[in-house]
Amino acid sequence: MTEIEPEAALSDPDEIAAAVHRIYQDEGRLPSERDLADRLNVKRHQLRKALEALRRSGNLQPARAKRASGAVPRYGEELVRLTNPLEVIELRLILEPQLARLASLRASPFEIARISDAATTQDHTRSGEVDLAFHMAVASAARNHLAGEFYKMLRQVGVDARVQVAYTEPASCPKRIGQRDSEHRLIAEAIARRDPEAAEAAMRGHLTAVQKRIMERANMGIAAA
Repeated sequence: MTEIEPEAALSDPDEIAAAVHRIYQDEGRLPSERDLADRLNVKRHQLRKALEALRRSGNLQPARAKRASGAVPRYGEELVRLTNPLEVIELRLILEPQLARLASLRASPFEIARISDAATTQDHTRSGEVDLAFHMAVASAARNHLAGEFYKMLRQVGVDARVQVAYTEPASCPKRIGQRDSEHRLIAEAIARRDPEAAEAAMRGHLTAVQKRIMERANMGIAAA
């Protein structure tokens, strides 16, 4: 019986990163760090450096932070209590157009593909999750860690049921999803073209439309009171 020879040990950081990236592209995911190190015949510290380089370049998704529990942080609870949907969308209008601009300048091909994929709602997917995935992909592609973490906190507050505004039509309404996807695709196309002005304008236009719907619904609530 012929034994399978292990791969020759890699030592160059770029070679290790390239090998990891090939596995990720071919399989769509990476095995555990230990299995990947054994597979490539490299030391764990060498592998970690390669993974970090790929994440910095945008060719690999950021590692998920480990949390002790799923509880909302105390500051999040306080913000949910103090704020309202109009404040959330106002802050998104300040932040997200600039994130879209940065994404058009900094996004890797992998990140652009992820943004483009998330721009259209596929069958049998939850509309809200698709919307969040698209905006988070844009924020991640901006490559500003502080802004990215701040944006995660903002969306965590914004998706809380106590802050959301109820719409006349459900979130799964095909007309509403179609309009949103059309706006998302304009943003994605501008980012793919590396057009910062168009990306910023498209994101601002999209969020302005969201703001208008929120204000209309809020005014209806006041009139009914």
